[in-house]
Parts: sequence; C-alpha cells; structure tokens
Amino acid sequence: MNFIYTVFGWPLGWIMYACYLIVKNYGLALILFTLITKVLQLPLAIKQQKSMMKTAIFKPQMDALQRKYKNNKEKLNEEMMKLYEKEHYNPMSGCLPSLISFPILFGMIDVIYKPITHIIRPGSEIIQKATEILTSLGMNTGNTMASQISVINAIQANPAPWSELGADFISKAQAMDFSFLGVNLAATPTLTPNGQPMSVYLPLLLVPILSGITSLLISIQSQRQNKATMGDAAGGGMMKGMMYFMPLFSLWFAFQVPAGVGMYWLLSNVLTMAQTAVLHKKYDPTEAVEAARAAEEAEKEREREERRLLKEKKAQGKQLDEKENEKAMSAKELNAKKIAEARRRMAEKYGDVYTEDEE
Repeated sequence: MNFIYTVFGWPLGWIMYACYLIVKNYGLALILFTLITKVLQLPLAIKQQKSMMKTAIFKPQMDALQRKYKNNKEKLNEEMMKLYEKEHYNPMSGCLPSLISFPILFGMIDVIYKPITHIIRPGSEIIQKATEILTSLGMNTGNTMASQISVINAIQANPAPWSELGADFISKAQAMDFSFLGVNLAATPTLTPNGQPMSVYLPLLLVPILSGITSLLISIQSQRQNKATMGDAAGGGMMKGMMYFMPLFSLWFAFQVPAGVGMYWLLSNVLTMAQTAVLHKKYDPTEAVEAARAAEEAEKEREREERRLLKEKKAQGKQLDEKENEKAMSAKELNAKKIAEARRRMAEKYGDVYTEDEE
C-alpha cells in the first residue's frame, strides 16, 4: 500500500506544497488544497450530473424493455446495449467521480504523513539521516508512515540533537504548525483520551465524527435526488446498503489516519454537498424529463395535425373529383339536348316524325 500512497502522493504533494507557499499555514493550505482538488474534479461532476439527467430522460424506455424481456435476460441486455448506443450513453460514466476520489484520498494520506517530503522538501539524504537520528533517540515507534511527523514533533520539542541536519531544515521544521482550529492535524484521533487533555482529545474526536455525519448527509442527499429522478428503482437494497456503508467507512477510516486526512475528507464532503446542490439545480433531471415529455407530446401533436391535414386534403380531392364529374355530366347532357334539338328540326324539315327514342 505504501507504494500506492507514494504514486498518488507525488502529484498531490506538489499541489499541497504550492498551497503552503501561498498561505504559510498548514490548516489553510489544507483548505486551499481541498478547494483546488474539487475544482479539478468539477468537469467530471458535471459529466456525472448530465449522465444522470440523460438516464432519467430515457428511463421509460428502459422500463419498457425490462417489462418486455423480463424472462429473457440475454435479449434484455442486447436491447439495453442498443438503447445505450442509440442515446450515446455510457452507464459507467457516472461512476468516474467516485472512482477518482479514492486515488486522491490515497495520495492525501501520503501528503499528510510525509510533511518533510512534500512541504519542507530537503534532499533524500537528509530525510534518511533524520530517520536514523529518530531511531537513535529511541523515538521510532516502528510506524514508518508516521516517522516524518515524529521527526518534526521531536525537532520542535528539542532541536539540539538534530543540528547536523542543517539550520535551514531545522528552521522550516520548527515553523510548521499542524494545529488548526484547536485540532492537531498530525495526530491520529482515538476513541479514548489515552492521557490526553480534553482540550486536545475532544477536537480530535470531532474530526471522524463530523466526517461520518457529512458522509451520511451526502448519502441522504444523493438518495433523495435519485429517488426524485429514478423513482422506486433508486431505493433498491444495494443503494440503501451503500447509503450507510460510506458513512460508517468514513467514520472508521478517520480513526486510522492523522486528523489532517479526516479534515480533508470532512471539507471535501461539505464542498461535495454544495456542489451537488448547485449542479442538480442547473442540470435538473426532473425538468429535463418534463421537457422531453413536452417535446414528445409536441411531436405527437404535430403528427396528428399532419394526419388531419392529409385527411382533409384527400376529402377535398374527392369533392373536387365529384364536381368535375358533375361538370362533365352537365356538358354531356347539354350536347345530348343539342343533338336531340337538331334531329327534331331535321325531322320537321323533311316531314318525319321525331320521337325521344331516336336519341
């Protein structure tokens, strides 16, 4: 796992380093870092919301396919793939923001555990030497992840044994203040005080608790929005399970790592809730569904109007044909009368008897 933390921690460490250079305060740098990472993830969040909106629009078609092929899973999958292709929809696209958040979390663990590597940034030789001095002083607990935090704490307590690391390094280590709003961001929260003063223990304890609560609020927010969009399909057993799994995971996880990681998780959750509310308002699936229905109804009305006009046109054509027939019949009768009149005059002229049958 250390390798994974290091891989993701390297790029995030540069972001944290830049933030620290700007604000010169560890807690404020963490807030700025969280804001930057959320902004970088914003395009993915927008894509996820648009994907949800698109899903809501053609959900009636999916429901129809599920009813039609409920006893034929293979055919259902085939028709679903055709529908996805037709709508240019990737069902996995909405999962990307969630997947991205975990590498960031892993990288954040590395950044918080290694303030010397990512913020002070001396050479690797100095980092190695600092670890050796820590061990020689009997302060190395065996937790390699936390060794850099232990080095900084030890230097701040007594810089004398660390003089061979150089005045510049010691000065930077002494300047690092992990305290923010009464919380030591380099300390790991515990369920019991373990001899800590309540002024230290309680603020630390609040970090995992608030992390779990905000994670639960995100789950509730997501559940409500999905239910409004997808109906009862959003309330399935798996969705309900995930609703409680993530808050419990957040609570447990925040007790395993320094409070800085939990603080990042907490801040990220708050920003996520605000971001979700704004994006849901801008790309509201419910409004999109109503607009799609209105467009569909307008199209049906247009087709009905076309059929009506075509029917009227046919009826008018039929009436026109009848009038033409009447006109043609009238001309024929007129000709017949003229012929009959001519025959009658001829009969009178030559003394013949004219009868109507002769027509």
